[in-house]
Amino acid sequence: MLLLLVIGFGVYLDVNLQRVDALPADSAVSSEGTNWLIVGSDSRAGLSDEQQQELATGGDVGQRTDTIMLLHSGSSGPVLVSIPRDSYVPIEGHGSGKINASYSLGGPQLLIKTVEAATGLHIDHYAEIGFGGFVGAVDAVGGVDMCIPQAIKDPKAGLDIKAGCQELDGGTALGYVRTRATAGSDFDRVARQRAFLSALISKATSPATLLNPFRIVPLGSAMTGTITVDSSDHIWNLAGLGLSMRGVSGGDGVATTVPVGGTPTIGGESVVRWDRTRAQALFGALAKDQAPPKNALGP
Repeated sequence: MLLLLVIGFGVYLDVNLQRVDALPADSAVSSEGTNWLIVGSDSRAGLSDEQQQELATGGDVGQRTDTIMLLHSGSSGPVLVSIPRDSYVPIEGHGSGKINASYSLGGPQLLIKTVEAATGLHIDHYAEIGFGGFVGAVDAVGGVDMCIPQAIKDPKAGLDIKAGCQELDGGTALGYVRTRATAGSDFDRVARQRAFLSALISKATSPATLLNPFRIVPLGSAMTGTITVDSSDHIWNLAGLGLSMRGVSGGDGVATTVPVGGTPTIGGESVVRWDRTRAQALFGALAKDQAPPKNALGP
């Protein structure tokens, strides 16, 4: 009976996953290993007006990619790479611009085409989560323990947090991964996003969560209601994503940012230019399913 319940719950989750045709059918890029594109969007779907005000998310003014990460897994261990959303790259049909603009212009397919062209890596899977889903997932696992290196107060992100090790609930966690109110601005932010996402998935896939129906059921509901995957992805693919992320958070993998060459102003906007030599070394190694050289790790 227990086995049937577990199988039935897994089937329920798989059937109810939100799916979209994210992977371009005409992609000619090839690489070894498995690559996930993980996107955190600024969608307010599922949040009431009161929740938007409480979480300081602002009004829904169009969906954009607030977070972009690439997770590579293979024979050399998992590698999680943060791609700054202001990265200045060629966008098919639109010249060059910030990489997160590709999502606004053409949805997940154009974003994936842009990432594949910039990195030379074939994207095999896609996962996207909005603000509401992020908060729900954190609260469903009972909060996430993090050691905060410095106090941060940022009214724009609805954040007022003290330094030290503590448990973050969904609302506080959302502010923590959104804020830019530190000396390193966006570079600090992508590092916090990587660390927190690894910690969240590690807790979500821990026995304390998986064997606790009072946590796994709300977590499953949060996943199916707010996570969007490619039309070819299934619940077992997400399980593989979780295992790879546990490897990163457990120290068996690498977490890094795309190497940065500069932050010039183009067209009146500050953008991020990659260090092409180091970036090519990073993505070239991943394309061959090899461990990236240490001097290719960013920022």
